[in-house]
Amino acid sequence: MSGTVRWGILATGGIAATFTQDLLGLPDAEVVAVASRTEASARAFAERFGIERAYGSWAELVADDDVDVVYVATPHSAHHEAAALALRAGKHVLCEKAFTLDAGQAGELVGLARERGLFLMEAMWTYLNPVVRRMTELVREGAIGEIRTVQADFGFAGDVGPEHRLRDPALGGGALLDLGVYPVSFAHLLLGEPDRVQADALLSPEGTDLNTGILLGWDSGATALLSCSIVGHHATAATVVGTKGRIDLPRDFFHPDHLLLHRAGSSDPAPEKIVTGPGPQGLSGMQYEAVEVMRALRAGETESPLVPLDGSLAVMRTLDAVRDRIGVRYPCDNRAGKGA
Repeated sequence: MSGTVRWGILATGGIAATFTQDLLGLPDAEVVAVASRTEASARAFAERFGIERAYGSWAELVADDDVDVVYVATPHSAHHEAAALALRAGKHVLCEKAFTLDAGQAGELVGLARERGLFLMEAMWTYLNPVVRRMTELVREGAIGEIRTVQADFGFAGDVGPEHRLRDPALGGGALLDLGVYPVSFAHLLLGEPDRVQADALLSPEGTDLNTGILLGWDSGATALLSCSIVGHHATAATVVGTKGRIDLPRDFFHPDHLLLHRAGSSDPAPEKIVTGPGPQGLSGMQYEAVEVMRALRAGETESPLVPLDGSLAVMRTLDAVRDRIGVRYPCDNRAGKGA
């Protein structure tokens, strides 16, 4: 694939709007179509962003011959259905996080993409953020020595009543898949899949997690202390502690604009502030995902080395393990042949 990459947007919520706005800022990307479950919603989205085609069904979008890659922006309870539909239609897919509801669903998507030779990537924009990429380089270079502890949290106190999707198990409700996926993915980025998982949570009457604490352990001796919440305002920050120093990512660690490097034994007590430079004016940071997808497609790659599918599967296994520990169950957990 060369030249302009043509995108189809599947769903019309807030995250779809943000991603589309970023796409429109890229000279080598074109948004050719959008789909929703209702034609009215698709048409309103198309008019807002100047998109030529608006479809009232997902099937029409994935059947469009002018669409090269589909961006799945539905709630995560529909990720499996939407992404599978696109893959079966021969489309490359960028799928929002959490990748799916469980590891079994994620494995089915990965198997389908690999069987058909199609590109598939979880839209974990944190992994592609320039500051986070610089952080991983510093860790590899030994700037803070061997990692001993990772801390990360993500939470807010919102108006989440019993009718809200975050309280509905059928919709994959709870803090874990909406917010906890970020701290868990951050720990995986640095340390890989954990050897041990512990967790505790405050559950809603409906059985979804409102406030969750997670302790991950590795045979190396490293640990990760993670938390997520929809009933408490968190700092939403992260720290990586090593034997020779530490790295702090301030508020909104999942898309930071700088990091602070503390080197043990330095004669200067002030940390080094590392900034990778401002992003393109008016873009949110989601454009980095699109850039990576288009780079991979032009290179003939079906997976991104920066957001590998095996890594997304490992994150889903950890999220499954956390849910098992805290007693959160989704309808998909009962299906035959469920993965683990």
